[in-house]
Amino acid sequence: MAPTNSVVTAVRVLEAVGERQPVGLSDLARAVALPKSTVQRTLRTLAEVGWCVTDDTARWRLTYRAFAVGNQARDAGGLRAVAVPVLHELQLATGETVHLAAPDGRELVLLERLDTAHRLRAFLPLGHRIPLHASATGQAYLAACTPAEVDAYLAGPLEPSTRHTVVDPDLLRARIAEVRERGWSVNPEGLSDGIAAVGAPVLGPDGRPVGALSVSGPTVRMSEEVFDDHGRAAADAARRISRDLGARP
Repeated sequence: MAPTNSVVTAVRVLEAVGERQPVGLSDLARAVALPKSTVQRTLRTLAEVGWCVTDDTARWRLTYRAFAVGNQARDAGGLRAVAVPVLHELQLATGETVHLAAPDGRELVLLERLDTAHRLRAFLPLGHRIPLHASATGQAYLAACTPAEVDAYLAGPLEPSTRHTVVDPDLLRARIAEVRERGWSVNPEGLSDGIAAVGAPVLGPDGRPVGALSVSGPTVRMSEEVFDDHGRAAADAARRISRDLGARP
């Protein structure tokens, strides 16, 4: 196996372990579509350098080294450090869970989550990958993109996350247009059943979107009666963060 191919294989196996851990060799080989012998050899190499470990049941998981390195990338662009103080204020003002996410390909990656004190609440783990079309953060992010970028995204696969997810490109274009006019997105149960959210884009110095934030909660609290109030609060918080990042009004 060529050195470049070995690195690609190692990354694929590492990502698959992270998504499925703890995971057995056979399931992992099927997930990455590689021979079991290749996957096993890769896992042994990853174990030697401290990235993976196996338990008594021969299932594999990531070590805390992966967390340590990943956490360094969590705020490589400085977005989280600037946003967190504003996010705290937003969480206190709305009383619901607040999320901050940044783009990675056709998805957003969750960088920060500030939880509500309510026992019934929205929950996504840090590092969770969020489809743009199915989420309040994603739709807000798309609303800040160029029409060409939106067209390119909508031309790709649009898989439903729930039965409420909007996957029709024309309906999504209409929703994105509403976000641009209103200033925030509204996404009832599009990403998770029983959870509604409002979101707003965060812009960088060049006016381009660098992420998005959301206010999320169970539909018993996040109802149409609070969408506008929470949406305005989210949009105001996003504008403040964008300004602190150097974006012009």
